Amino acid sequence: MLGKIKNVPLRKIWKNEALDFTPWLVENLNDLGQAVGLELEFEGKEVAVGPYSADILAKDTGTGQFVVIENQLEKTNHDHLGKCITYSSILNASAVIWVAAEFTEEHKKALDWLNDHTSDEISFYGVKVELLQIDESAPAIQFNIKSSPNEMVRQAIKRKNQGELSDARKLQFDFWTVFKEKLKQTGKIGSLQTPRPQYWFDVALGKSGVHLSNTFNTWENKIGVRVYIGNKEADTWLPYFENCKERIENEIGCELDWNPNSENRDKVITLIKSYDLSDKEKWEEPITWLVNYTLKFRDTFSKLIREKRSSN
Repeated sequence: MLGKIKNVPLRKIWKNEALDFTPWLVENLNDLGQAVGLELEFEGKEVAVGPYSADILAKDTGTGQFVVIENQLEKTNHDHLGKCITYSSILNASAVIWVAAEFTEEHKKALDWLNDHTSDEISFYGVKVELLQIDESAPAIQFNIKSSPNEMVRQAIKRKNQGELSDARKLQFDFWTVFKEKLKQTGKIGSLQTPRPQYWFDVALGKSGVHLSNTFNTWENKIGVRVYIGNKEADTWLPYFENCKERIENEIGCELDWNPNSENRDKVITLIKSYDLSDKEKWEEPITWLVNYTLKFRDTFSKLIREKRSSN
């Protein structure tokens, strides 16, 4: 016999938005991140933005950019829409996640319009939060995406405004599109960025300022897996990884190139391989290689990041 699913009022579990729901969401940012396809790292709650305060400030660990999260335990309103736009502009955020109990059609259309008509450096997400219960079971949360960026629309608008992509950029976009799909099929990485016509494709490692930045070099016919360490994190993380060099290379299965451009403030640890990248018919082998080593790098370096954090 099957049970019946019913909705549970949000206020039954979280009486107060700021005192109950926001702290709960902070503890469960991974669930929200998986819903929107971002790996989130908590920065602060009730963060001052001029005379106002953002409910939650996080970072996208894949890019190190700020993500603003605004909560409502009721239907969306103009006040919170204004807050989302204001906070994102002042904090120079790369994404805004508006979480609410219900989205009006007007506010959904507003988010869709913002996604279609703003730079692809800022993304707006509308997330409906629901509590579901089967008979007398404990309520379970469900995040439903009501609005998110449409990359096909954005690329079409960009081509209209800037002209068609160059052959090299189209090749990059097509390569990363196939790469993302192959990586997604492994089921081992939940959050993946949207492919763009550029020479890199970032994959989060769970620490802002430290991430994988895979490369596709059409000029030299080379692809690579690269641990990218931003300059603010370099003094901490590069020596730590260097102390684990033997373990890292044993787990990945080959020697790596450590900090090849030592004069640069940002640091990298790389593995490069040459392929004929101009012919799409020959992409299967390089993409398979890149997927395999992306998973090896991610498993090894994300594990080391977790170990260092747990020891502090």
